[in-house]
Amino acid sequence: MQRQPAGREAVRVSVLAVELHGVIGKLKRRLREEAHVGDLTSSQAAVLRRLDREGPVTVTTLAKAEGVRPQSMGATVSALEAAGLVAGAADPHDGRQTMWSLTPACRRMIKESRATREDWLFRAIQEHLSADEQAELAISIELLKRLVD
Repeated sequence: MQRQPAGREAVRVSVLAVELHGVIGKLKRRLREEAHVGDLTSSQAAVLRRLDREGPVTVTTLAKAEGVRPQSMGATVSALEAAGLVAGAADPHDGRQTMWSLTPACRRMIKESRATREDWLFRAIQEHLSADEQAELAISIELLKRLVD
């Protein structure tokens, strides 16, 4: 295999990066469409994802993690509480603070949403890719894991 000059290789890699970013963006949007999470704003969805991953936290911690003011995060959390998606409880270490967590109803919604997205992806792979292409996809997934780890 003949090695391309550095300039041509850099252009080739740059094109790959742009295409990969575009495809991943389209896949994420499609999976969000399949999720049917209702009328959540992107900031509300981000808070629910963070609580799902990290467990109960304070509004201040959420605000820092999401890069917004505590007052803005307070409004987001209040809307999620009104929708029955999060609940507050006194911090066991500092009773002046409130720890916010997902409600059981929200956990069910997240579980159902994941199952719906995974089902769509399963059907899309099965319907649109041959067995050989599915094997190539498996290899590509391993390569993508190497990029992010």
